Amino acid sequence: MKRIALALCAFFLFSIVSFAQQDPSDAPASKEDVQRYLDVMHVQKMMNDTVAVMSKQMRQIFHDQLAKQPNMTPDILARADKMMEDEMKAIPVDDLLQAIAPIYQKYLTKGDIDALVAFYSTPRGQKLIAETPAMMGDAMQAASGVMKSMMTSSMQRVQDEVAQMQKENQDSAKKPAPVQN
Repeated sequence: MKRIALALCAFFLFSIVSFAQQDPSDAPASKEDVQRYLDVMHVQKMMNDTVAVMSKQMRQIFHDQLAKQPNMTPDILARADKMMEDEMKAIPVDDLLQAIAPIYQKYLTKGDIDALVAFYSTPRGQKLIAETPAMMGDAMQAASGVMKSMMTSSMQRVQDEVAQMQKENQDSAKKPAPVQN
């Protein structure tokens, strides 16, 4: 009788563990789950808006750096601005979204996605989504001064290093070759 009771207890224990492992919310997120999340987040629009803001900031930094170059003409600056604009427009947002979907599937379960979709479907969640591009723009604007300073400093270090290497090459070229015995 004890063996039967013990066997029943073991059976129920394994059944409970097995049942707990089959909780649908612990299942991996499907591609459709991720797509539902990306849709409620308006990720495509957010990425397009972010690219637009980022493009504006990058073009300004690029423009400012180019304008400092000797012999820079307004025509060259305009052509460089157009080239940068075209490059930013060519960013394949749809391809990027397809590329990131498996990453969401790797780290998030169906339950995670369901909870995120539930939050981002609320008015506060939608407000956060709507305000994110403006917050990113403001953050990029705040960071642009730091980035300009860093780029100027980096460019100066590279120019100094190149000048030093050129000087060393000139000095070594002026020295007579050692005499070999």
